[in-house]
Amino acid sequence: MELIQQVPEISAYLAADDAIDHEHPLVRDTAARLRSEATDAYSYAEAAYRFVRDAVMHSADSGDMRVTWRASDVLATRNGICHAKSHALVALLRAEGIPTALCYQELADDDGDPGAVHGLIALRLPGRDRWDRQDARGNRPGVDAQFSLDGERLAWPVRPELNEVDCPTLYAAPHPAVLRSLRTAVDRAELGRTLPTAL
Repeated sequence: MELIQQVPEISAYLAADDAIDHEHPLVRDTAARLRSEATDAYSYAEAAYRFVRDAVMHSADSGDMRVTWRASDVLATRNGICHAKSHALVALLRAEGIPTALCYQELADDDGDPGAVHGLIALRLPGRDRWDRQDARGNRPGVDAQFSLDGERLAWPVRPELNEVDCPTLYAAPHPAVLRSLRTAVDRAELGRTLPTAL
């Protein structure tokens, strides 16, 4: 699949906004701590990925009903669904000058009905003339996502027989429909009813 930048300028994938608030002190402090243990952009990117994947709980796995959407809040509460965790990872990577995009998958429930859109990220590391998708959703039995530059290791490879789709667009900011659901849901139960099933 060819990934397509929504915005031609690479600078758009370094920008801060309300959700990707990488200028927030908590984001900066977390990035600085992770960077102090890394030797280069590659090791920093993997460390940031592992931190978000493993230290921030996916709220559906933990049972946490709170809804977070701003990267700094995700890091403060160590809680969020895939989209929120993606916002946190994008913020940590952009804080260290690594262009990073948000991307999505249209997945199905096990019975084949459309499920909520799944959020992940793509990063562009120095010296690589390509974007690499990564999924920091968080592992559990049956889910084994890993940081990989040699072939994707996502939480869920798409199942074409269920009409699942990898969306090729690389978004510089969260998709408006996803962000609207995150910002307005009073809890995770409501969020589950309002997240889009397609983009």
